[in-house]
Amino acid sequence: MAYTDARTIASQLKKGEIRNLYYIFGADVVRVERLTKQIIKAAVGDNEEFALTRMNGKKIDFNELYDTVQMMPMMSEYNCILVNDYNCEKPREDMRGYTADDLNKKLIEVLKEVPPQTVVVFNVTGFEVKVKKGKIADKNKKLADFIEKNGIVCEFGAKTPDELAKDIAAKVSARGGMISLDNARGLAEMCLSDTLAIDNEIDKLCAYANGREITADMLRELVHVQSDMTVYKLASAVASMNRRAAYEAIDELNIDNKNRGEVLGAVTGTFIDMYRAACARQSGRGVNEMTADFSYKWDFMVKNAFRDSSRMSVRKLRKCVAILRDTAVKLNSTSADPRTALEQAVTMMFMTNN
Repeated sequence: MAYTDARTIASQLKKGEIRNLYYIFGADVVRVERLTKQIIKAAVGDNEEFALTRMNGKKIDFNELYDTVQMMPMMSEYNCILVNDYNCEKPREDMRGYTADDLNKKLIEVLKEVPPQTVVVFNVTGFEVKVKKGKIADKNKKLADFIEKNGIVCEFGAKTPDELAKDIAAKVSARGGMISLDNARGLAEMCLSDTLAIDNEIDKLCAYANGREITADMLRELVHVQSDMTVYKLASAVASMNRRAAYEAIDELNIDNKNRGEVLGAVTGTFIDMYRAACARQSGRGVNEMTADFSYKWDFMVKNAFRDSSRMSVRKLRKCVAILRDTAVKLNSTSADPRTALEQAVTMMFMTNN
């Protein structure tokens, strides 16, 4: 049975057809969050303060969850619960004394008794759910399978540049501007189809164009995310132990003596973001808190950091930052080839225990 697509869910919500269980995930975090908001809006309207309970997936108390599930709605037709980033691979940050299977079993037992007046929404925005051939391929499959039988599962995979081009053109048009499909496709490729980055770039480009057509020259002059996105690609490859993707990203960065400071600074900055995200997660703080704590201009940077850092320990991230620090010292004090030095640094990261 295929997962339900977003249009079908939106149509159901408009008709007042609300299910008791939802599981929403995928690489396109923007659309995951958008659908989550639509479901909550349909369930509780403007009464989120009284009828919505938000829970951190890594800190769930199953007794508390059960009691909340059984509650009667307040000032709303439904009692709604949003569980963000429950990872069946590692349900808790500190797993001492627990096994993932035992904790997941307890969660399923609670969900077996969801009453008609309660809507429970699971969404994933801070880690990657592994998918093969259109189906979940890690421990999260058990939770998704249960919800699919008793509710709705929706995946938002990353769109191709061709698919995104029409979306970009429509968003630009809605802001009173214009962009050709070729240039829209180019913007998607420059952002590696990351919708968070694309939305931020659209805002910047529309403000600059001020009603004029967004041209290829504007993209070249204003969109600086191509190298940044390649840096994110490199960081993600290291996090997932994908050596081939990592060295392909180094090829794309094309580091040399002229840009070594800029490139290495960007790579180091991304790993520092991931280290901060890992520490924030360990301390029970989320994307919004980290964005505010460190005054990030773009929240997509923080969301990327939360996603990629979920696959690396704080200890490994600390060592990666130290490796990049030593690489910077090496490049500034010797005549070492920048590309070779970066490849050596990435190799050392792969050799570092998680």
